[in-house]
Amino acid sequence: MFKQICFFRKRPDMTMDAFMDYYENQHSQLSKRQGRAPSIPNARRYVRRYLKPEKNPVTGEVIDTGYDCLMEIWWDSREDFERSQALISSPERIDFVREDERNLFASHDNPVVSVIEEYDSPMGPNGEQTHVDLRYED
Repeated sequence: MFKQICFFRKRPDMTMDAFMDYYENQHSQLSKRQGRAPSIPNARRYVRRYLKPEKNPVTGEVIDTGYDCLMEIWWDSREDFERSQALISSPERIDFVREDERNLFASHDNPVVSVIEEYDSPMGPNGEQTHVDLRYED
């Protein structure tokens, strides 16, 4: 499994509700609106996590990260990821993607990272490892 994470800032003139509405009902449906499917080729899962700063329990401070959304995408392999990225950035698609992103994001300069390793801590009531079952729909 290969996982990518992207950090996004909403346009400063948008409310969080407007940002979430546009992302969920327009931007995440971009390929569908173009008559192309799937939205992100070869992706197994595509998740948007909308962020709200909270008080740090140690310092008591509320520190804004500057990001409004954390996006995660999973692929079966690095190769699937690379093929998807090439398709998204192809000349046939890139201008359409950039234009739509202007309606949503503060900038195209958004951090993009890959996850090289994940570790889960045992959080069960008896110290056992916990897990989340993910159901993939084709």
